[in-house]
Amino acid sequence: MAEPAGGVRIKLWDGPVRIVHWLLVILIAFSWWSSEDHLNWHRWSGYAIIGLVLFRIYWGFAGGGAARFASFVKGPRAIAAYAAKIGRRDVATTPGHNPLGAISVLALLAVLLVQVGTGLFVVDIDAFEGGPLSDRVSYDTGRALAQIHELSFRALQALVVLHVGAVLFYAIWKRTNLIGPMITGQRTLPTDPGFKGAPLWRLAAGVVLAAAIAWALSKGLRF
Repeated sequence: MAEPAGGVRIKLWDGPVRIVHWLLVILIAFSWWSSEDHLNWHRWSGYAIIGLVLFRIYWGFAGGGAARFASFVKGPRAIAAYAAKIGRRDVATTPGHNPLGAISVLALLAVLLVQVGTGLFVVDIDAFEGGPLSDRVSYDTGRALAQIHELSFRALQALVVLHVGAVLFYAIWKRTNLIGPMITGQRTLPTDPGFKGAPLWRLAAGVVLAAAIAWALSKGLRF
């Protein structure tokens, strides 16, 4: 893959972002596999996804550098300007997510929230299996949420395909390796964007908060 000539090697993606990214890849695939015949595992996978998504949202505000939403979420004008030149065959040099990639990130997080949120309330057609909050809603509501749970997974599949397609487009057409930096955290850019990391206490607070909420939901908010 091509890299900017005379560029500088920087730490782009911190450990929390990379861990969350790859754990979501694994757990989404695992949840798909376990959705039919391994419902107990499916539930626990869902609880783990809840914690990861909540942490990533928290880290988008409390984290540092490229992890922060403020570093990559742009307005319509910036999105349109980036989209107008995306077809150029040059190496992408945007530090972190580009304006179009930001839309993909936000869409994935939103759909995952719908997916796991509805999963908490779903009930199967025989009313034998249900999420930890399924007793808080009527049977009809639980079945309706089960339908939304299914539809949101179809939307998630479409977003994953789009995400993979974008990674391949950047690799083949723009000669930019997006996977490597998400593994190593390192990337070569024309200049150092000056990203600063977040203090360790913020990381610890986010992990504890996300884990506590996921645990409470897994217990049906019963203590």
